[in-house]
Amino acid sequence: MTPVQPTRIDYLYQSPEGPLTGSYLLWEPEGPARKLVLCVHGLTRNAHDFDYLARALVADGYRVVSADVVGRGDSQWLEHPEHYGYPLYIGQMQQLLQQLLLKYQVTTLDWVGTSMGGLIGMMIAAHPASPIEHLVMNDVGWFIPKEALQRLASYVGKDSGFADEAAVERYLRVVAAPFGPLTDEQWQHLAHHSAEPDPVHPGTLRLRYDPTIANAFANVPILTDVDLSPVWTAVTTRVLLIRGGVSDLLLPETARQMAAQSNVQLAEFPGIGHAPALMARDQILAIKGFLTS
Repeated sequence: MTPVQPTRIDYLYQSPEGPLTGSYLLWEPEGPARKLVLCVHGLTRNAHDFDYLARALVADGYRVVSADVVGRGDSQWLEHPEHYGYPLYIGQMQQLLQQLLLKYQVTTLDWVGTSMGGLIGMMIAAHPASPIEHLVMNDVGWFIPKEALQRLASYVGKDSGFADEAAVERYLRVVAAPFGPLTDEQWQHLAHHSAEPDPVHPGTLRLRYDPTIANAFANVPILTDVDLSPVWTAVTTRVLLIRGGVSDLLLPETARQMAAQSNVQLAEFPGIGHAPALMARDQILAIKGFLTS
């Protein structure tokens, strides 16, 4: 049987720079969809990070949308990098969310967000009229230590060109080592979807994100932790909190505090850092079980 393949779909949304083109992957089940799931990636990643999870969910009858946030994947880059940031990311995803609800004539959906995507989901879910019914926050919480942000800032936007996909894979095996003990096939999948031909340097590859998203780190020294507890306390939807057992971004005490709430389940995966790749069977099963609960 041929594996299910997604369809690439573009859409328009409003931004401080006017109308921009966003993009997402649509995974359709064979029969009527039981639910709509929106997946949103981490800081420098893209929609293909959820390919393994999406195939598993669509086989269970879910309709899955995996989005590229502005400046990543196939979504349009900005002309003015100072506009990159959570206000725009949230605005883009809110507009996409509303378009999807209208398109499929549904009133609720489920959200799976890794790191940045989890924070965007948390901020949208904090609104009283949020349509998010189940929220999966992959290795991110209301508290983010400055040391983890400094680590991210140390490599975002600073990669050089790559000769081929093998070079991209070698690079990812270093900077993305915390994703977990991935198979060779999974590393190759990440490498294939993480790079594209560089129009400035023909014959080489570049990573599939606008390197100027790093300006937010470069222009403001990271001197303090991030505390989003006022946002978190407004979230009342059901939450699955996923934590890599050795994550430096979602600390154990933060995860324990969040999991103490009656609407929160915690799934922890030993030996993995920031952030679990959601490719392993046990991680996928944890999400599937939560979405059907």
